Amino acid sequence: MTDYEDKALLPTGMADVLAPDAGFEASVLARLMEWFSKRGYEHIEPPLIEFEDGLLTGIGAGLAEQTFRMMDPVSQRMMAVRADITPQVARIAQARLAKAPRPLRLAYAGQVFRVRGTQLRPERQFTQVGAELIGASEPAADAEVIVMAAEALIDLGVRDLSCDLGLPTMVVAVCGDSPASPEARARVRHALDRKDAAAVAELSADFGADTIRILSAMLAAAGPAAETLDALGGLGLGSAAAAGRNLLADVARRIHAMSPDLTLTVDPVENRGFEYHTGVTFTFFAAGVRGELGNGGRYQADGTAESGDGEPATGFTLFMDTILRSLPAPNRTERVYVSAATPAAEAAKLRAEGWTTVSGLAENENAKAEAARLGCSHMLADGEVQELGNRDKP
Repeated sequence: MTDYEDKALLPTGMADVLAPDAGFEASVLARLMEWFSKRGYEHIEPPLIEFEDGLLTGIGAGLAEQTFRMMDPVSQRMMAVRADITPQVARIAQARLAKAPRPLRLAYAGQVFRVRGTQLRPERQFTQVGAELIGASEPAADAEVIVMAAEALIDLGVRDLSCDLGLPTMVVAVCGDSPASPEARARVRHALDRKDAAAVAELSADFGADTIRILSAMLAAAGPAAETLDALGGLGLGSAAAAGRNLLADVARRIHAMSPDLTLTVDPVENRGFEYHTGVTFTFFAAGVRGELGNGGRYQADGTAESGDGEPATGFTLFMDTILRSLPAPNRTERVYVSAATPAAEAAKLRAEGWTTVSGLAENENAKAEAARLGCSHMLADGEVQELGNRDKP
């Protein structure tokens, strides 16, 4: 390996994005932002780096272990590189837009950086795009953001899309005032996250037989929304858990009315990745595609799940890397070569007609050979665009 090749190595989880993929990502990103804008979500752009004590408070506190930190040489205060954009949107809503009329609809797009990747998402740097609806607690708000995200993905061309609904607070409600220790509660949460029915059953002595019966039934009930909600309705849930089940049913009904062809499932014990959420959560998947296309749910802007303070909000984040894997490869760009002698107005006319022009720089070159060398599909000759027949060349 040469010295230059060694210097060109990138850290684990980082990658260069080259043509045509970078251009394809930019075009998809633009379509998503336009989709949100036409539905009243205003585009904002938070900074990549903030002071640590601002970025890692409230709903951002749970991202501390995934956040890069550095010292600001100007202020001598610690700064942090964002690992998620949602906490920044919450900060903007509470500080910069505190007096703006509610509900507040905001959309964003940008890069995030994380200390480590996961098995499903090994990338440590990737693009997020999303939207937040802040200041509305109604189930209609949950349904609005879910349907908007789902229909945006379908409009892009994502096939076999499904949305998995959840309510992390249901497990907490079922456990209620159980005498189980904090350690036992952590063990049952871990077992439910791993879908380990045997490990859940082993905790009967800690929680009581009836609580474990309900948790086990909730674990087994995950599946198509209508069937799961029916199963939950027959478990004899306490008032708080029953209210959660009814909320899920209400949101599912609203989604179905707005987007009847969207496949809905419910996982009543899912909690992974939703630690700061306080209400209905959701995750998007596409058949045959590795990883989540996006997720989101209800939370308290500038608050935490434990404190319950802050402003009611719901929203979602879509992951561009996964979305691009779910879409057909972009069509090869039709590039037409124009020699250095071509008048600027003539090249501009081609671009206005939808062509991508590649201009020659040297006089008297072999235009056809140069067009082929540069990977052009066409060339301009004698005032006409002619196909070269080298479409398979890079």
